[in-house]
Amino acid sequence: MTTQVTETASEDMKPPVRNVGVIGWLRENLFNNWYNSLLSLLSIYGLWLVVPPMIRWIFVDSLWFSSAEACRDIEGACWSIIPANVSFIFFGFFPDGQQWRPLLAMLLLFVLIFYSKDSKHWKRSLGGYWLIGLIVMGTLMYGGVFGMPVVETSQWSGFPLTLMLSLFGMVFAYPLGVLLALGRRSRLAGIKTMCVVYIELIRGVPLISLLFMSSVMFPLFLPEGIVIDKVLRALAAIILFTAAYIAEVVRGGLQAIPKGQYEAADSLGLSYGKTMRLIILPQALKIVIPPTVGILISAFKDTSLVVIIALYDVLKTTKVTLSNPEWMGFSSEAYLFLAVLYFVCCYAMSSYSRKLEKALHTGR
Repeated sequence: MTTQVTETASEDMKPPVRNVGVIGWLRENLFNNWYNSLLSLLSIYGLWLVVPPMIRWIFVDSLWFSSAEACRDIEGACWSIIPANVSFIFFGFFPDGQQWRPLLAMLLLFVLIFYSKDSKHWKRSLGGYWLIGLIVMGTLMYGGVFGMPVVETSQWSGFPLTLMLSLFGMVFAYPLGVLLALGRRSRLAGIKTMCVVYIELIRGVPLISLLFMSSVMFPLFLPEGIVIDKVLRALAAIILFTAAYIAEVVRGGLQAIPKGQYEAADSLGLSYGKTMRLIILPQALKIVIPPTVGILISAFKDTSLVVIIALYDVLKTTKVTLSNPEWMGFSSEAYLFLAVLYFVCCYAMSSYSRKLEKALHTGR
C-alpha cells in the first residue's frame, strides 16, 4: 500500500516552474551565470533605446499616402515615395499603358517557380511547361503580336530585368558549373587544363570587370553589322562568372564521395556518363546544396551591378526616383523598401533550400 501511494505521488510531481517553460529557457540561455546575465541586461537596455524610436519612426509618425510636401513637416518616415512611384520603381521605362505585360510575365514566372518547387512535379512535362511559359513571357515582354506594340530590350527595366538576369543566370550557370567541375577532375590533360585556367581566371577578377568587357570590349571584336543585345551580353557575363564559383562547390562535393562508389560503378560495368549521372552526381549535388544556394543568392544580389553598364534594374530605377527634386531627401525610406524586397527574395531561396535538404535527407 505504501509503495502504491509513493508511486502515485511521484507521478503527480512536476518539475519546478523555474526550470521549464519560458522561465526555464531564460535561465538556461540568458541568465545562467553572472556575465551572461550582464550581457543580457545590456542587450535588453540597448534594444529599449533603439526599438521604440524605430517603431515610432516607421509606423506611428509616418505617412503612407500623401504628397512630398506633406512629408517634409513630419518626423517619421515618408513611405509615400513608394506608392507614388511604384510603377516606375518596378517597371522602369516600360511604356505607360503596357505595364500590365511585365506584370503578367512576372506572375507567370512566380506560378512556374511555385509549381516547380514540389519534387513531385519533377517530370519531363515540367520542361515543357517551362518552355511554353518562357515563350509566353518573352512574347509579353517584347510584343509584336496580338496587337501589342514592340518594346525594345533597352526599355526593359526595373524588377522584371532583375528577375530575368538572376533567374536565367542561375539556370544556365548551374549546369555549366557542373560540367566545369567534371572537367577539372577529368583524366584528360587538355580538358582539365582548360577548365582549371577558366575557373581560376574568372574567380580572379571581379564581376564588374566582366560586365565592362561584355558591354565595351566584346562588341569591338564582332564583325561589322552584327550587334548583340546589351541585356544578353550582361546575362552572359553573369552566367560565366557564377558558373566558375559553382564549379568549385560541386568539385568539393565530388571529392566528398567515397572512392568505393566509383569502384562499385566500375564493377557493374557502367560507363563514365552513367556513373556520374546515376551514382556520383545525385549524391554530390545533395551534399553541396547549402553552399550552392549561397552562391545563387550572391548572384541574385550581384545583378544590381549592371547599373554600371546603363541597365536599369530595380536599384537603378529607385535611384532615378530619388533624383526627382520632389522626392529628394527620402532615400532612407526608398532603400529600406528595396532592402526588404531583396530580403524577401533571398529568404525565399534560403527557405526552399532547407526544405529541399530535408526532403532529400541530406543530413543522413
